[in-house]
Amino acid sequence: MRKPIPSVQSARLSRRGMMGLLTASVAVAACDVPALGGIAGGPARPAVVALMLPGGDSDSGRQTLARELEAAARLAMADLDGVQIDLRIYQVGVDPGRAAQRTAEAINDGARIILGPLHGPVTAAVGPVAAQAGVNVLSFSNNPDIAGGNVFLLGPLFENTATRILGYAAQQGRGRVMILSEQTPAGEVAERAIQAAAQRTAATIVATQSYPFSQQGITQALPRIAQAAQSSGAQSLLMTAGSEGALPLLSESLPQNNVSPRDYQFMGLTRWDIPPATLELSGLQGGWFALPDPSLNDQFRARYRAAHGNTPSPVAALGYDAIAAVGTLMRRGGSTPFSVEALTQPNGFVGVNGIFRFRRDGTNERALAVAEIRNQRVRVLSPAPRSFARSGS
Repeated sequence: MRKPIPSVQSARLSRRGMMGLLTASVAVAACDVPALGGIAGGPARPAVVALMLPGGDSDSGRQTLARELEAAARLAMADLDGVQIDLRIYQVGVDPGRAAQRTAEAINDGARIILGPLHGPVTAAVGPVAAQAGVNVLSFSNNPDIAGGNVFLLGPLFENTATRILGYAAQQGRGRVMILSEQTPAGEVAERAIQAAAQRTAATIVATQSYPFSQQGITQALPRIAQAAQSSGAQSLLMTAGSEGALPLLSESLPQNNVSPRDYQFMGLTRWDIPPATLELSGLQGGWFALPDPSLNDQFRARYRAAHGNTPSPVAALGYDAIAAVGTLMRRGGSTPFSVEALTQPNGFVGVNGIFRFRRDGTNERALAVAEIRNQRVRVLSPAPRSFARSGS
């Protein structure tokens, strides 16, 4: 995972400050979304919650992600005044068989809900075991193919991001869009997500172009891409490439082939602020992309740094959001606080990535901001909604 841009908030942010920010964000939305902290009178008996993490093997990257997810979850627990959670940790790595075994252990330990795992194939092994016990799973994965039944996704989804950016483009009179994707499984998934998202907005997909995932393939495809952009009457180009892939080359090569940001609105399906060096790409100046609520996310990263001395990867915030949802559900009470009906209530939850809610099909909807790269800095053009009533959903 890549690190986000450094926060502009103070690294001395206290627990009270974090809770105050979250409570303030909820106050803006009145009663639409419940607050995360500062409300006493939660259930007297702690709920056993299983947190399934990608550690437990020799891979240092996965070990780091596991530590960050757990640390973020414990920060969230500290903010849930009056709510008692008995958090049990299970390291499952990337082994589906091991994950299924640890799921059975978690259920025997009394787990009422499972948070994680991170990876799609591992989640696919966890879901059926948990379903047999009537336990729901909030996975950190962003793979919609594994969602449904008792499995709900916390990870950011292409379709959700595409809906936000396409909707904004249409509002700004830039709604005739050409999709530019790489010829990889991820690129194909992204293109399908954009096509589906367009059906829910006023934007129109006027052309689709793809390129082989290589420098030579991109170079050879550029004349064809330029011709399609010009002949289709496209106003905007929505690129699926990430900073770790073809985006730097595309941002340099497209303007050299008469596809300039002066004539077309460049837009990204991925985070263009990660890593920070992406902001320096000349071809992306003036480009649009979507991102989680920057004010909430900056507060979280500042507090995490103050507690642990380093900036967490973006995936760590999902650990906080998972506990935030659990705490809100417990505070509401009832005999089945983690049921499908409770998880999918329309007002959703608020976490450090902003507001989010689960759909019946197991996918999620997150409120996102739209930002522009201007002078190598991020400028928010359209803030993330603070309630789903105001997001137009």
